[in-house]
Amino acid sequence: MFPQLTDNKSYFSRAARAFTAMKSRNYRLYITGMLFSTIGTWIQVVAMGWLVYRLTEDVYLLGLVTVAGQAPSVIVTPFAGVYSDRMNRRKVIMITQIFMMIFALALAALVITETIEIWHLFVLAALNGIASSVDTPFRHTFVREMVDDPSHIQNAVALNSTLFNAARVVGPAIGGFLIALVGEGWCFGINGLSFMAVVISLLMMRIHFEKKEAAQKSIIEDLADGLRYAYEAIPIRYMLLLVISTGLFCLPFQTFLPVYAKDLFNGGSELYGLMVGTYGVGALGGAIYLASRKTVKTLPQVIFIAALIYSVCLMIFSMSNILALSLVVLFVGGFGMITQYTSVNTMIQTVADPDKVGRVISLYGMSFMTITPLGIFIMGKLAAIYDVRWVIFIAVSLSLLVLATYAKNYKRIVWILRKGHQDLF
Repeated sequence: MFPQLTDNKSYFSRAARAFTAMKSRNYRLYITGMLFSTIGTWIQVVAMGWLVYRLTEDVYLLGLVTVAGQAPSVIVTPFAGVYSDRMNRRKVIMITQIFMMIFALALAALVITETIEIWHLFVLAALNGIASSVDTPFRHTFVREMVDDPSHIQNAVALNSTLFNAARVVGPAIGGFLIALVGEGWCFGINGLSFMAVVISLLMMRIHFEKKEAAQKSIIEDLADGLRYAYEAIPIRYMLLLVISTGLFCLPFQTFLPVYAKDLFNGGSELYGLMVGTYGVGALGGAIYLASRKTVKTLPQVIFIAALIYSVCLMIFSMSNILALSLVVLFVGGFGMITQYTSVNTMIQTVADPDKVGRVISLYGMSFMTITPLGIFIMGKLAAIYDVRWVIFIAVSLSLLVLATYAKNYKRIVWILRKGHQDLF
């Protein structure tokens, strides 16, 4: 399943395949612009978490600000998924990026002028969450328009994850250093300016938008059709259930990393940045592995193994008192997390009906934009009462129940995929 690194020919052949989507000019522009923007986003993620905990020293509020930023996706993302199957995706993405730039610069101004209050963080997090909720399904489905060869879609999706996780490595390291050097405000300012790179790259693209025929159904009917399709398509159903479970029980642990860095390991913002960065290095490794794959044939199996690796690593991390061990399992867990999520994304882009992919992708996006805030809210409440380590350990343990359901239906999933997509599976 995994590449044989001892075979030099195989290794270099895989390395070359890892960048096949870059042959498309539009995709090259996109990936370049997103590189700068995503680094800025991760700088802001670190700065936001540290700022909230520095101002309040409250675990519950730390989680609540994160919830405020992601809660809008409960309502917005499903409808954005419907519109992403109808509208000019490039123009919508450009608008959402400009709004997120404005919100980041406003936050920078408030912090630098020392007028920031906790309610400002909630309001700006919510506004940014609305823009991000619209952006997500449009951005994921835009991949199909940017690549010239449909066979490069899998590689493009994997390269998107590679980019995201490369930024996850670099951004937190820069963010942790900048917080210590100049404070959180300048981190938000850098993120705001970084959105210009995406806007410029979108303006430079040459993409012909084919206007869709007037919709025969209402938005609600289209949304219901998408939900019905995602449920009735057995492979998609169980893959979505798996990432929803991961989003609810596993992903929330990231919100509480400042607690581990500051209270459990007696570190500062640099250690927090190191922990987030280490997690990102592992995720980057997983994304590169997927980008080097030639086919999607064994992805259902990869999804199961990756989800298992992620859960086990988080259970170890939650109870570890040894920093070196914690960093190791963060690295391996990051590999498992991104391998699972990117594989599910690739499978959806590959097997979902083209006219419904936007709606299905919106459900995928909700697994970490909508479901994760719910997990953060619940775990934040519990962590304010009980030991945060036990809260995370028990939550992650629950994800194994859903993983067992996926395993039970694995043969059925593969049989259906082979029947409907004989050329791929």
